Amino acid sequence: MAPLLQIKDLHTEFRTGAGVVRAVDGVSYTVEQGETVAIVGESGSGKSVGALSILRLIPDPPGRITRGEILFDGRDLMQLSDTQMREVRGGDIGMIFQEPMTSLNPVLTIGRQITETLEQHRRADSAAAYKRAIELLGLVGIADPARRLKQYPHQLSGGMRQRVMIAIAIACDPKLIIADEPTTALDVTIQAQILELMNGLTRRLNVALIIITHNLGVVARYAKRVNVMYAGRIVESGLAAAIYHHPRHPYTMALLRSVPRLDRPRQARLDPVNGQPPELTRLDQGCAFRPRCRFAVDACAQVRPPLEQAGPASHLAACLRSEEIVAAAGTVA
Repeated sequence: MAPLLQIKDLHTEFRTGAGVVRAVDGVSYTVEQGETVAIVGESGSGKSVGALSILRLIPDPPGRITRGEILFDGRDLMQLSDTQMREVRGGDIGMIFQEPMTSLNPVLTIGRQITETLEQHRRADSAAAYKRAIELLGLVGIADPARRLKQYPHQLSGGMRQRVMIAIAIACDPKLIIADEPTTALDVTIQAQILELMNGLTRRLNVALIIITHNLGVVARYAKRVNVMYAGRIVESGLAAAIYHHPRHPYTMALLRSVPRLDRPRQARLDPVNGQPPELTRLDQGCAFRPRCRFAVDACAQVRPPLEQAGPASHLAACLRSEEIVAAAGTVA
């Protein structure tokens, strides 16, 4: 059975005054029905651009998808017309954006923003859409939903606004939800509530989820598989447990070692990732992580290593020294 989503050799670039930025540079991965897949990396690694590329929301100009296939439920999204893509967005694929206050329309009530989606994609009449909106707010844990539907985004807390975004994303029973840093703007307590809510809903509704994050704690608890991105490319991919316990790329290992852990002494210093992310208009032929890598050798400057098997069949890494890194890393989680 084919995966729900197959991304094959996806390339997305932006034309700027400083040169061409290859924000997504040959990315390939799959998502199975009902599966949760995490995309992890620093800001600027290409995570969000990759997600927007799936929905063909890249602004042109300056951006464009130059190559690749996006196969969703048997259809190549790259071959669909704009009208057909509008049916896919919100209907078959839901999106939860990073900052709900800028994603929700400030001059429309919460109720109108939910019912609009139902009327557009499910051709529901006003009464049916309103009834479904009340059900959705209850499903995402908002009390007194009938009253909340009459309110505007600024009258809700950050956590409640994000719950509304989740309600809109699941309104039309999508097969896939893309969550782009869904908890970044929330405090820690509310973050946990939102993540548990998303996890419960995806399991209950059997919806596949792509969660984009820089928080490796999110990955450990909720994702089945992980794709680690750096400089527009996937540098490591595999099951979450394998990546946590046996990272095969120095960037993944550095990310894991920079996260605070409860099993370490309180006075222990964090081990940050040295250096800064690369300038994407100035990448050379070598490994993009080389200037920040403690394992780099001369050969790393000659070729950018491909993503290939590095251990179990499902574990892939783009590193010339993946075996040495496993020996040096030991068990990091």
